[in-house]
Amino acid sequence: MISIAATSLGSFKILGLQISNIISILLVLILGWKNGILVGTTSGVTIGVVLGIITNSEPILIAAFALSGLIAGILSKFGKIGVIVGFIIGNLLLTYVYNGQLVELIYFKEILIASLALLLIPNKLEINISDLFGKNEYLQEGAIYRLQESDTLEKLNDVSDVIKQMSNTYKEVAATVVDEKEIIDNNREIFLDELQNGVQALKDNILYEDIISEDEVIVKEIFELLNQREKINREELLEIFKNHNSYIVGFDNYETSLKIEKDISNMIKFINDTYKTSKLNFVIQAKVNENNKNISNQLEGVSKAIESIAKDITNEDTLSFEKEKKEIIMVCKQRKIDVLDVEIKKERSGRYIVKIYLNTCDKTKIIDCPTKKIEDILFSILKEKVILQEEKCGMKMEQNICYQTYISKDIYNIQIGIAKTTKEGETVSGDSSIQIKLKDGKYLLALSDGMGSGPNARKSSQIAVKLLGRLLSNGFDKETSIELINNTILANNKKETYATLDTIILDLYAGNIEFIKNGAAPTFVKNKKNVDIIKSIALPTGILNNIDLVVYDRDIEDNDIIVMCTDGIIDSNKEYNNKELWVKDLLENVETENAQKIADIIINEAIDNNYGKAEDDMSIIVIKFIH
Repeated sequence: MISIAATSLGSFKILGLQISNIISILLVLILGWKNGILVGTTSGVTIGVVLGIITNSEPILIAAFALSGLIAGILSKFGKIGVIVGFIIGNLLLTYVYNGQLVELIYFKEILIASLALLLIPNKLEINISDLFGKNEYLQEGAIYRLQESDTLEKLNDVSDVIKQMSNTYKEVAATVVDEKEIIDNNREIFLDELQNGVQALKDNILYEDIISEDEVIVKEIFELLNQREKINREELLEIFKNHNSYIVGFDNYETSLKIEKDISNMIKFINDTYKTSKLNFVIQAKVNENNKNISNQLEGVSKAIESIAKDITNEDTLSFEKEKKEIIMVCKQRKIDVLDVEIKKERSGRYIVKIYLNTCDKTKIIDCPTKKIEDILFSILKEKVILQEEKCGMKMEQNICYQTYISKDIYNIQIGIAKTTKEGETVSGDSSIQIKLKDGKYLLALSDGMGSGPNARKSSQIAVKLLGRLLSNGFDKETSIELINNTILANNKKETYATLDTIILDLYAGNIEFIKNGAAPTFVKNKKNVDIIKSIALPTGILNNIDLVVYDRDIEDNDIIVMCTDGIIDSNKEYNNKELWVKDLLENVETENAQKIADIIINEAIDNNYGKAEDDMSIIVIKFIH
């Protein structure tokens, strides 16, 4: 309602700043600061929709407010500064994805003024959404969190639906596929429009009447010639006029002949300049269409992630452990562990994920929580060994609440060895890697090879691995994650630098490996003396708008050894036609099973293949599984 009221100010400005926009931004900042991620996101969507409908703004404005509100809410635990930084990051991110440059969707001057206003608001200010609807509670305290989940679910589904609709809108706009003839026709129309509008400044020109002729025969022929040669000269222009019985001849009068020549020269310059402008506008139009596709993919990915979170919340398994929950709470209280609530979820693999809400929190950390005791309690009740996965603190229902997440202990352990070197003569490697544990207990290891070498190659490979880690950690599925990474590299691709992506996701509880390859070098799987090769023919990320992932699945066996490497390793040996065979032969004959020693042996051999000099950046990751 405040946002609608603010739009009544219209385009009223002070010192070039639009007051309605400042008020709208301030609303999102305040609500995100006081209520966190969900309210930050939904208020961003609501205000974006209001501004979009009333001011007839582009749909991307909704996404800008929604994403900015989302990130502002995520960073709200860092206070006002976190909210401000989050809003700016959201605006910057979507701005860059949308137009490939920093042309603001929401003006930074207005964000700055709204931020200053937020900093002036007292920290004691209380704005709780539930205050608008009363505070009567009819459920026992233990059900508060499940009630919040239902509310959260509804909000998440609403946000997901809005973003999905936005994605479909951009997809429809960008879906039109045109053939070569249509492209030329579209370009011609742009050229003719530009020509007709600009030629009005040359009404005194002797060629004016023929150029603005309604049948447009002459200008269409001019365009056909320009389309072939990019430029038209005096002889070509006069020849076109001559072919249409429009002769331009000189006169004995010197001044008259001079004016005719000047008119011809001016018209040629005007036509050539107009063609350049129309071609630029056509390229911009194509770029906008491409950006629409990218935005559609980005929004669809966000929608899928939110939908996935909603599905996790509604997981039926969370309702089937009431007996165990009550028993855990009772035993914890008997042992003087102040537990408020317990959530239990069991994944398809059989892994337990248990969230323990605690009343021992000082806003930043959990105080005096006996983790080992809780692990023992969970083991005695669930009959499954568990370990602490993470712990977090924050505000819930106007009180400080902390929680710990415990997960079933892995059946397998891993030993990792890493070796790498930079191309001879380069100071920076174009290869990047990442090894992280995901929230569901699985492990992600990824290796990216930026095409070429040096800083540009490194930039592409780092974008690939960092985005992959963040997206998979925050609920995005693997297909969507790779697609978003591809679009991001494509949008940043100024100097034709691309990146391969070699990914494995390890479920050490279920004993499963998932290989995801996108233009990457072969991966080797060694079991005793037998070595299998996993290959991919997909192109690297950042080359194509649509990508084909190659995904493999394999069960883990005790003492399996996985070797991931970049092309620099594979291509170092010139003696083999199938270059990966030299690595296979080496692995079959290597005596040690130590992961780090294997990594060192392979990279040293690759360098020796070129007489002690690395011809390319080289990286290798070796993983050994131990039951």
